Amino acid sequence: MSRRISFQTSFVFVVLAYLAYRFPLRNPTSTPSVAAPENSTAINHIIRFLQYNKARNLREYLERNVKSSGWKWVERRNPAARFPTDFALVAIEEHRREFLIGEFVKLELVKDVYLDLSYQRGLLNLDEKAGVGAFVDGKKRPGKIFTAMSFGERESAMASNSSGARISWRRNLMMQKSQITSLFGADALWSKGYTGAKVKMAIFDTGIRANHPHFRNIKERTNWTNEDTLNDNLGHGTFVAGVIAGQDAECLGFAPETEIYAFRVFTDAQVSYTSWFLDAFNYAIATKMDVLNLSIGGPDYLDLPFVEKVWEITANNIIMVSAIGNDGPLYGTLNNPADQSDVIGVGGIDYSDHIASFSSRGMSTWEIPHGYGRVKPDVVAYGREIMGSKISTGCKSLSGTSVASPVVAGIVCLLVSVIPENKRKEILNPGSMKQALVEGASKLSGPNMYEQGAGRVDLLESYEILKSYRPRASIFPSVLNYMDCPYSWPFCRQPLYAGAMPVIFNVTILNGMGVIGYIDGSPMWLPDGEEGNLLSIHFTYSEVIWPWTGYLALHMQIKEEGVHFSGEIEGNVTVNVYSPPGQGEKDPRKSTCVLRLKLKVIPTPQRSQRVLWDQFHNIKYPPGYIPRDSLDVRNDILDWHGDHLHTNFHIMYNMLRDAGYYVETLGSPFTCFDANQYGTLLLVDLEDEYFVEEMNKLKDDIMISGLGLAVFADWYNVDSMMKMKFFDDNTRSWWTPVTGGANVPALNDLLSPFGIAFGDKILNGDFVINGEQSRYASGTDVVKFPEGGYLHRFPFLDSSESGATQNVLLSGMSKADSPILGLLEVGEGRIAVYGDSNCLDSSHMVTNCYWLLKKILDFTARKSRDPVLFSDSSRQDKTLHLDDNQLPSRRTDINFSTYSQVVNKELICGSDSRFEVWGTKGYDLNVRGRNRRLPGYAGIDLGRGLNYTPEIPVKKIKPVKKDGNILGNTYLGYLYGDDLDFPELVASHWLIPAIVAISGILLLWSFWKIRQKRRRRRKGSGFSRSNP
Repeated sequence: MSRRISFQTSFVFVVLAYLAYRFPLRNPTSTPSVAAPENSTAINHIIRFLQYNKARNLREYLERNVKSSGWKWVERRNPAARFPTDFALVAIEEHRREFLIGEFVKLELVKDVYLDLSYQRGLLNLDEKAGVGAFVDGKKRPGKIFTAMSFGERESAMASNSSGARISWRRNLMMQKSQITSLFGADALWSKGYTGAKVKMAIFDTGIRANHPHFRNIKERTNWTNEDTLNDNLGHGTFVAGVIAGQDAECLGFAPETEIYAFRVFTDAQVSYTSWFLDAFNYAIATKMDVLNLSIGGPDYLDLPFVEKVWEITANNIIMVSAIGNDGPLYGTLNNPADQSDVIGVGGIDYSDHIASFSSRGMSTWEIPHGYGRVKPDVVAYGREIMGSKISTGCKSLSGTSVASPVVAGIVCLLVSVIPENKRKEILNPGSMKQALVEGASKLSGPNMYEQGAGRVDLLESYEILKSYRPRASIFPSVLNYMDCPYSWPFCRQPLYAGAMPVIFNVTILNGMGVIGYIDGSPMWLPDGEEGNLLSIHFTYSEVIWPWTGYLALHMQIKEEGVHFSGEIEGNVTVNVYSPPGQGEKDPRKSTCVLRLKLKVIPTPQRSQRVLWDQFHNIKYPPGYIPRDSLDVRNDILDWHGDHLHTNFHIMYNMLRDAGYYVETLGSPFTCFDANQYGTLLLVDLEDEYFVEEMNKLKDDIMISGLGLAVFADWYNVDSMMKMKFFDDNTRSWWTPVTGGANVPALNDLLSPFGIAFGDKILNGDFVINGEQSRYASGTDVVKFPEGGYLHRFPFLDSSESGATQNVLLSGMSKADSPILGLLEVGEGRIAVYGDSNCLDSSHMVTNCYWLLKKILDFTARKSRDPVLFSDSSRQDKTLHLDDNQLPSRRTDINFSTYSQVVNKELICGSDSRFEVWGTKGYDLNVRGRNRRLPGYAGIDLGRGLNYTPEIPVKKIKPVKKDGNILGNTYLGYLYGDDLDFPELVASHWLIPAIVAISGILLLWSFWKIRQKRRRRRKGSGFSRSNP
C-alpha cells in the first residue's frame, strides 16, 4: 500500500511541477523592472450593459451575481443619476482585477469592461504655452492622449509647417474690427427674426459662470467632475459659449437667444474621465439637447466606449459639432470624434480664406491599409483670432479649430431656429444638417478636398437649402473631377490607366430620411458615352446606414482593352437608399443618390515609370504603441499619421509625379501584384512581418522578373525600446513600443537572400553627398552587404542605449564611419537600401532626401547609374559580413499578432488588389494560405506580452457593427497590458524547464531505487523461507 502511495505521490508531484511551469499563475500587475505607484490599490472600471436600467437595479444585479470581495460600487452623484443608465462604475483592487473582471463579463447583461480612462488636453490659458499636447519632452502628461488645442492672442502663437520648422505670426487682420457674425451674414437672419430661440445647445467644456453679462439665456449649468464648482476657472467654456450665443457688442455670438446648457466635463486641472463623458452624454440624450459642441479631439479612434456613445448621441437626433484638430499642416492628423462620419468635423481658415496652418488635414485613416480614407473635415470656418467672451466680462481673441467649431455650432443653432419648433424633429437631424452645410458651402480655390472638405461654411446658402428641404439621401463629395485641380488632389495628379491597382474613392452617404437606412440593390455605373465601358467599378458599401451616415467606396480599374486609350470618361454612379416610414407615413422613404465622375485616362505607362508603394506592411497607432521614426521629436512620440502616400508622404508623392513616375498603392501582400508591371517596389518605414510566400515571390520577382526594390528603413534597438516605455497613470499599465521605427528583423529576413541586413544602431548627424546637405535622423546602419555592390559610409555617433556607452568611451575621438546607403545589381533586378525614412516623411522632417529617392528610382527602375552613387571609392571589394546571431532580434515578449496583419493571419488579397485576385492567395499561388509563425515564438504564450493582457478590457464576443462592418472590439485594450521583464522572460526559456526536468528525473530515480531495494528484500525473505 505504501509503495502504491509513493508512486502516485511521485507521479502527481511531477505532473504538478510540469503544469506549474506550463501554466504559471500570472500576476498581471507585476512589473519586476519598475514598480507601479504604491498608493493606488483600486482602479475604476466601466462596466457597460446591453440595456438601460436604473443605477440601483444595476448595482443590485452586480452584487447579487458577483459576491467575491475586492470590488465596490462607485456612486456617481450627478444630474444623470435620476435617469436610467447603461453603465456602472466600480473600483476593483489591483490584485483581484483579473479574476473579478472575468466574473463580470460572464454575466448575461454585461457587454464589456473597460478601464475608466482619463482625458486631458491643453485648454485655453493665456499664461500657458501654446500647443501643449499629450507629450512634453518625451514624457506623457496625465490623462488620455489628446492633441494641442487653441492658443491666445498674447502668446507667440506657433504652428508647425511641413518641414518641421515653426512659423510665427502676428495679429494682422484684413478686417480687424469686423464681427465674425457679419462675415457670415448672420444679421440677415436676425432681421428676419431668427436668433436661435428655443434651441437647446449643449456645450461640453470647462463650464460657465452664473449671471455672466454676455448671456441672456443660460438655462442650466451641470458639473460632471469631482470638483465642487459649476464655474469656469479657465475661460475656454465661456469663450466657446460667447462665440455661439454671446450678446456683447464687441464679441457677438451667432444665436443670442439660444438656450445654453453648460456641461462642465473638465476640472480646473484640465482633466476628465470617460465615465464623466458617458454620464454627461446620457444626460444630454435624456434632456433632449438639439446641438452639442465638443471642442476636443485626439488620435485614438478605437476608444470604443467614447466612439459608440457618440454614435448614440447622434442616433438620438443630437447634432454634434467638433474640432478637426490643431495638428496641421501635417496630413493624416484628423482628431476623433470629428473624424466620425456622423459628426460635423470643422477645420480652420484665416481671414484670407487660406487654410490655417494649424488646421489638421485628412484623409481619415480608419480604413487603411485595404481601403481609402474619407473626406474630412466636412467644412471649414474662420478660426484665427476669433473674438469671444472672457471669464467674467469683456472680450478676447483666440485661435484654433476649437474656436472654429463653435462658429459652426452657432451657425447650426441659428439654422435650427429657422425651422418651426413643431416641425424640427421631422426635418432636422444630423444627416439633413450636414447636407445643408456641405451643399451650401463655398469651395475655396486653393486647398484640396482633404484640407477644406466642402469648403467655407455659408450660412445664407444653407438657410436657403433648409427652407425647402425634404428628407432625402445624398453623397458627399458628390463629384470627382480629375480636371479640377487642386481640389480633387490626389486623384487629379495621376490619370487612370489599364493594368493599375484599383483607385479607391471613398464617399459618405448622408441620409436625411432616417437614423437607419439601407441600400436597395447594388450601386450602378452609368457612363455618358461608349468609352465609359472601358471603366470597371467594383463597389463596397455599408450594409446598414447608421446613424444617419454610411460609406460607399468605388474601386476603379480600366479594362485591358483600354491599354492604349487616351481621353476622358464621364458618367454617374447611382445608389438607391431607403429608410423606414416617417411618423404618420405608410411607405418607406426612398431616395436616389448621384455621384458624378469625370475621369482622365491615359495609355498604360512603361514599366520603368511605374512605382508600387507597400501600404500593407505598415502598422500605425492606434491600436499599438508605434513610436515616432525620429527620436529627436519629443512632443509627438506616436506614429499616428497613417504613413500613406496621401497623408504624411504626400509631398514625396507630388515629387514623384513631377519626376514622371506613376505611383500606385498595394494594401495586400506581395503575392497580390504582378511584378512584370512595375519598375520598383518601394518599401518605406514598415513595421509588419512578411509571409513566407511573400519572401519567396519577391526573390523571384527581383532575380528573374527584373523588379527593382528600394528600401528605406529606420531605427530598431531593443534596449532603446525598453527605455521608451512609460507608465500610464490612467490605464494603470505600462506602454512599451511594439517595434522600432521599422521592423528591422523582418526586413532582414526579406533581404537575406541577397546578403543584405540592417543593424541596431541609432545614428544621428549631418552629412553631405552630391553637394546636398542631409540630416540622418534616428536611422540605422547596414551591417551585411555583398561584394561588388556600392556602399556609402558617413561618420555618425550611435545614440542607442548600447552605443551611448561606447560613445562615452570614445569621447574625444573621431566619429566612426557607418554604412547607410547601399546599391546592388542582382540577377535581373536591382536593390537599393537606405537606413532612414524620416527624410521622406513630411511629419517632423528636418531635411528631405527626395533627390536621393529620385536617383535610387532611376537606378532600380531605369538602370541609370549616377556617377556620385556609383563611384569607385564606394564599390565593395569584399563582403561586409555579420553573423546572423549578431543581427537585431525580434522581441519575443510581446503579442505581435495583436497588431500584425501577417502573424497568425491568413494570406489573402484584399479589395485593394486587382479584381482578378480578390479573395485569393495571389498570382500563381494555388496553395492554401498558412499562418506566419515568427522564429523564436514557438515556446512563447502569444496571448500575453508587454502591450496586452486579456483582463483589460475583457469583452464578450459581441461585435459592434457600424455601417454593417464589424469593428475590432479587441483594439482598445491592446495598449493596456502589464509589463514583463524582458531579460527575465528570455532566461525562463531554459532555466525553468531545466529545473522541472531535473526535479522529475531525480524523483523517478528515487522511486526506482526504493522499488529495487524492496524487490531485493522480498527475494531475500523468500529464500530464507524455502531453506529452513
